[in-house]
Amino acid sequence: MKATRNEDVFTPVLGRRSALKQISAASILPLIGGPTVSWSSSVFIKRGGNNAIETPAISASTRGQWVAYAESLKPYLRATPQAPLSVVKPVADSNLYLRWRMDVLMPGSDLPKSLFRKGDKFILDFGGHRTGNFQFRLVGDGVSVDSPVRLKVTFGEVPGDVSEPLYPYKGSLSSAWLPEEIITVDFLPQLVRMPRRYAFRYVKVEVLDTSPNYGVRFFDSTAIALTSALGEPAPLPASSSAWIRRVDEVSIATLRDCMQTTFEDGPRRDQRLWIGDLRLQAKASYVTMPNHDLVKRCLHLFAGLPRESDGFLPACVFEKPAPATTGTFILDYAALYGAIVLDYLNATNDLKAAKELWPVAYRQLELLFAMVDERGLFQIPKGSWPFIDWNRELDRSASIQGVMIYSGRKLNELAQLTGHADQMKTFVPLLDKMTAAAHEHFYDREQRVCISGPNKQVSWASQAWLTLANCLSAEEAAEALRLAVIGNKNSIQPTTAYLYHHVVEAMVQCGMRKEAIALIKSYWGQMVADGADTFWEAYNPQDSTFSPYGDVHINSFCHAWSCTPTYFFRALHLTE
Repeated sequence: MKATRNEDVFTPVLGRRSALKQISAASILPLIGGPTVSWSSSVFIKRGGNNAIETPAISASTRGQWVAYAESLKPYLRATPQAPLSVVKPVADSNLYLRWRMDVLMPGSDLPKSLFRKGDKFILDFGGHRTGNFQFRLVGDGVSVDSPVRLKVTFGEVPGDVSEPLYPYKGSLSSAWLPEEIITVDFLPQLVRMPRRYAFRYVKVEVLDTSPNYGVRFFDSTAIALTSALGEPAPLPASSSAWIRRVDEVSIATLRDCMQTTFEDGPRRDQRLWIGDLRLQAKASYVTMPNHDLVKRCLHLFAGLPRESDGFLPACVFEKPAPATTGTFILDYAALYGAIVLDYLNATNDLKAAKELWPVAYRQLELLFAMVDERGLFQIPKGSWPFIDWNRELDRSASIQGVMIYSGRKLNELAQLTGHADQMKTFVPLLDKMTAAAHEHFYDREQRVCISGPNKQVSWASQAWLTLANCLSAEEAAEALRLAVIGNKNSIQPTTAYLYHHVVEAMVQCGMRKEAIALIKSYWGQMVADGADTFWEAYNPQDSTFSPYGDVHINSFCHAWSCTPTYFFRALHLTE
């Protein structure tokens, strides 16, 4: 990914995750809301004033050591062979959310009994989602095996992947992510191991060609599931509601399949490490399948791969073929880095690592707080990307203010634990000013809800983040959430589990535990009822073909930021 320079203004290219349905990176900017200032590394330094204490630059040598240390923590992947449960046939069914039912034709163990020739195909069902490899033993059967055999193999996380044509493709992301391969096997018999790693429950195999003299049989079809998750968590108590136990199981399966050599956002597509996903994955992992070295590895990868001009962290990093930074920067993701370090410290008591990473966490808010104006309001830099959620209609002014205050408070907690309280002496009064400004500018006393932008937009995001930042009293926050989230159908709602997580967390924070568990049931519980065996990147209960990228076949149906119900059940003890 590249960055473009226009005079003194540094404008990040947002990258493929910014490609919303039918809109470009440029056209997303009017969605941001609120006044803007230039997104420039030089601006951060010039405007620091009393809001920041300039920290010494972290040397390239130190950054290199952090990356090398992260590589030394690369985990071993556990491999689990799994046989297919059945051979299935897709049947269109408009009564099902996922549009298809999969009728069983035969047990998976009976597949070798069938002889396949040119034009034949079959679909295997492995009974649940996994991330890993696929292999089979291919045997020719006929007069003579006098040509290669050519196969098309399509991998499906959901039935539509293997039941619907993937082309013509209408998405904004690269079609190279579509989960299909064409392979040619020259000599038979042969053990065939597909060359790449896949995310799948279903595998469709089509015989494109053989010669008229023979057909092929498939023996020992096997999925090799891969994960760096350590062990399996104990199940929830039997007294828990059946739907809670099932949502917990699906949460854990989602987390398991995203735990690879980093915490991947999605094993099907992106397959990389993002700060926002990491924060939620780590929270879930601490109470289910803790792999503390994996969290530490991810934290050090980010620390070692900042923007060189000023130390600002990218929203994601590449792991392969070698660790590398990206040109994608998200304001709220960088702000939350310190919160991830704090969570790690609280989970592990690894004070040495927290102290080592402190300068990186501090630098993010040192840069971002330079964008706070004299009123105490965060000004979204021109050309920048505050994410919050994928909703195109969302005004982000209030919610990004909340994220910055929340992140600052978490950084202050980290400072107290790591012996850096003196560095926060300037920031603490600024956080108090920002908190008061948030209440004054974003809390509407007449409506008793938080509003955002020139049109006084009411959204779930504004209520959630200003609650989490403690900008409202507990009573005000609970009332705002009830009015805006539960009582206002016109309020701007989330399109992703990432924001749903923060709404649930805000409800718990202000004592709305019954409402929080009801929201989990209505969103994640309904996703399970609609066919999820891992939780999806994006979910619209009214539209199974919804995609932020313009084509549902490019969606990720096992996505890290959706895995947190298990955190709410196990860490916050939410139950009916």
